[in-house]
Amino acid sequence: MEKIAFVMQLKAGHEQEYQQRHDAIWPELVVELKNAGIHDYTIFLHPTTLQLFAVLKRSPSHTMDDLPSQPIMQKWWQAMADIMETNADASPIATDLTNVFHLD
Repeated sequence: MEKIAFVMQLKAGHEQEYQQRHDAIWPELVVELKNAGIHDYTIFLHPTTLQLFAVLKRSPSHTMDDLPSQPIMQKWWQAMADIMETNADASPIATDLTNVFHLD
């Protein structure tokens, strides 16, 4: 498994809404993520900057790069676009992070 991390940006005043939407994540989206080889996916919120720190594991044969073309992913992005900083296609603006330390 490969572990990757990235940050996204939540818009001010939407902390509870973001939490509620993820508490009720669509089962078909969960299936799509798992089918893409994603496991152990966690998102943390920085309370001051409202940065969302995401970390996940993906299998060596993952198809994560194909997720943007999946209708359920596009639908989720549209549903989240009002509370996050997004690209023109409604995908969240995400910045990959470089692993600089790991301790098992």
